[in-house]
Amino acid sequence: MTIKRADTQAGRVSVTFQLPASIWAESVFLVGDFNDWNRRSHPLVRSRDEVWQITLELEQGKSYQFRYLINGTDWQNDWNADRYVPNAFGGENSVLDL
Repeated sequence: MTIKRADTQAGRVSVTFQLPASIWAESVFLVGDFNDWNRRSHPLVRSRDEVWQITLELEQGKSYQFRYLINGTDWQNDWNADRYVPNAFGGENSVLDL
């Protein structure tokens, strides 16, 4: 899993969230505090090389908690995240520091 950063307009950063092609799934969603933990608003799409990905423009200078929801039931972290914080469900959330 990778996070790519590229500067865009002033104060915002384009971030691409990716999961490898080896992840077998019918659906993958990016869920986090940037979308009020909405389980359906940010679907990842398979690229030509079968990598799951989505690109968002996020505000620079902030930290964002997130996780991936696979097939509507399986939560996964991004193991290349900047850090991890405990969540209310006994697990951890990935954190992206911009």
